[in-house]
Amino acid sequence: MIEELLPESVVVVEAHRDDPLWDAPLFPEEEALVARAVTKRRREFAAVRGCARRAMEKLGVPPQPVVSGERGAPVWPAGLIGSMTHCDGYGAAVLTRVGDLASLGIDAEPHGPLPEGVGESVFLPAEAERLARLAARRPDVHGDRILFSAKESVYKAWFPLTRKWLDFSEADITLHPDPDGRPHGTLRADLLVPGPLVAGRRLQAFEGRWVVRDGLVATSVVVPHF
Repeated sequence: MIEELLPESVVVVEAHRDDPLWDAPLFPEEEALVARAVTKRRREFAAVRGCARRAMEKLGVPPQPVVSGERGAPVWPAGLIGSMTHCDGYGAAVLTRVGDLASLGIDAEPHGPLPEGVGESVFLPAEAERLARLAARRPDVHGDRILFSAKESVYKAWFPLTRKWLDFSEADITLHPDPDGRPHGTLRADLLVPGPLVAGRRLQAFEGRWVVRDGLVATSVVVPHF
């Protein structure tokens, strides 16, 4: 599912609940991070790290632990960048070489409406207005969940470039359904704070894609080199 949202240079590995990766073994450094976690949290944690190590192998990199660094961001082996996501029964990791992209972020969510009250605390007024128009055009998709996922992907692409927090209110995201009628499309995040510098160029917008399939929403944001 996520593979179609990313360029060919990115290695994508996904796992579902019945996949052996859902019980992937952990390195001691990783075990320490989930020593007190409930079983569900531990299995999701293991699944995405199993996905990450399989992606490393595909890139010719020996499997290594993926620990959490500043603000919980994953720490990748030298020369690689990536992103991970998990939700109930699904996990994925994506990796590429630092020379191929400047940054990237992915997120997956169950395809259903957000819990009551979440949208009011997360979405900008302009975003809420666009969601209402999207709902009229595409009643088959839960735009609020797609938008929430997009904000997560934006943050995951933003943080490695800036090492700074990005509030939900600091990126104005527009969802564009593709005209073919299928539940997928593009997204654009206009940054409302000074954007990151990439090769000396300040970026004030991120671009990405979204898709709905098999009861899930997936979003991605890719930041190329310039």
